[in-house]
Amino acid sequence: MSVILDAGALVAVERRDRRVGAMLRIAQVEGLRVRTSAAAVAQVWRGGARQAHLARVLAGVAAVGLDLAAGKHVGILLGASGTNDVVDAHVAMLVGDGDQVLTSDSEDLRQLLGARAVQARLIRV
Repeated sequence: MSVILDAGALVAVERRDRRVGAMLRIAQVEGLRVRTSAAAVAQVWRGGARQAHLARVLAGVAAVGLDLAAGKHVGILLGASGTNDVVDAHVAMLVGDGDQVLTSDSEDLRQLLGARAVQARLIRV
């Protein structure tokens, strides 16, 4: 099982949301992989000292890039799901059965995961 973070979860990390912090600490203790889309990082990263906490957390998160092959899969998923957010779709591509997804956009992710027939736990942040 993995923990997947969308851009909203990264914003929650940046804001030092205690609930999200606790979930990430539990994931670390349990040895769970924590992943996100590099595109989700791009949505929230602006640099500077105010993002120092986010930078520390990201050091322990695997950020998956969006290359040509992934881009094609994302496009197919967008067509199948009837949604249009590339970053959400890339995040959804990272999710496997049984994963936990920390998200601020559970409706779109539910639709995207449904199109992939993936069963995951969506946790609204």
